[in-house]
Amino acid sequence: MAKKMQDVPLLMTPGPTQVRENVRIARAIESTNPDIDPHFFKYYRKTCLKLAKFMNTNSQVLILGGEGMLALDAVCASLAEKGDRVLIIENGIFGEGFFDMVKVYGADPVYFKGGRMRGVSPDELRKFLENDSDFKFATIVHCDTPSGVLNDISQLCPMLKSYGITTVVDAVSSMVGEPLLTDDWEIDICIGASQKGISAPPGLSFLSISENAWEMIENRKTPIPSYYCNLLIWKNYFDDFWFPYTPPISDIYGLRVALENISKEKEIIIRHKKIAKAVRKTVIKAGLSLYLEADYCNTVTGINVPDGIDGEALVQKISEDHSILIGGNFGYLKGKVIRIGHMGENARTEYVSETLKVIQQTLEKEGITLNADMETVFLEEMIRTKDLK
Repeated sequence: MAKKMQDVPLLMTPGPTQVRENVRIARAIESTNPDIDPHFFKYYRKTCLKLAKFMNTNSQVLILGGEGMLALDAVCASLAEKGDRVLIIENGIFGEGFFDMVKVYGADPVYFKGGRMRGVSPDELRKFLENDSDFKFATIVHCDTPSGVLNDISQLCPMLKSYGITTVVDAVSSMVGEPLLTDDWEIDICIGASQKGISAPPGLSFLSISENAWEMIENRKTPIPSYYCNLLIWKNYFDDFWFPYTPPISDIYGLRVALENISKEKEIIIRHKKIAKAVRKTVIKAGLSLYLEADYCNTVTGINVPDGIDGEALVQKISEDHSILIGGNFGYLKGKVIRIGHMGENARTEYVSETLKVIQQTLEKEGITLNADMETVFLEEMIRTKDLK
């Protein structure tokens, strides 16, 4: 296992993730004044273009100074107006959260509720839209992190667009570990963040904005009720040589290097897929159970906590005894489902095998006997997946 600094735990949470040394070093580079230095304007724009290539889009991409929630809030602030009907497609805790965000800005959110233990059904959504499709925009989470469920936005977003509905996708937790074809899948606004699969420190969010979405923002009936969350003030930043607020320059230096790390790994999605598949098989062979029934994301696995065990206490004990941080949970999953974040720099064989080992050791101290040695099974499964494509 790679050496860690003293008192710094091994991060195996589904974000924030571990950060490679060259990314940390980049954040220590001497910085200029990003508000007025023309070189940084070009650097920022080039970084946005790298993100656009990574997201497979020709749309404008912006980097915002705030973690992923900032971009979600900025999209809701910039699109939603009083009385707008907004479709909230949800099958998990984070998908559900869009309801409150659009409501803050006066919109009228309407749920389409999918099953919580699998991806949203395109057939069921189609039936819903046949009866009611009068929505300004729709929100959907690609990977709902608390459960790890993956929604098939390659089908869902084109379907929404066929009804004239603008599409907003939270892809924060799926990026890097899952394919993302923003333009091909007709995603109007696609949102990401630095601290998950990209494996840069938390502090930045970014988003692609289609021409259709820009037109909607520009043609609002009322002013955008925010300054910091107003996307419109960013539209012409490069031509105007003016940032609406001072960019966090060191964070952007780090993000750039993290993107370069990703671009050098030609089969990065395959790496995530192999690890995720091996983890799920290991959990089952050990006699534990997965929370989901189907539609698993490559970046996070939710594991049901055995009866009589408090999941939050289990996570705390793993942290205290082994200095490894795994994910607890929220809402209706709190105390019931724990999570391993195998995304970005976390998705390495040595880190995942060590994590599975200490989960087993901790459960055994609590009197839970498993059917197999999780570390051994995982390593065997990784050998079996070597030819996986």
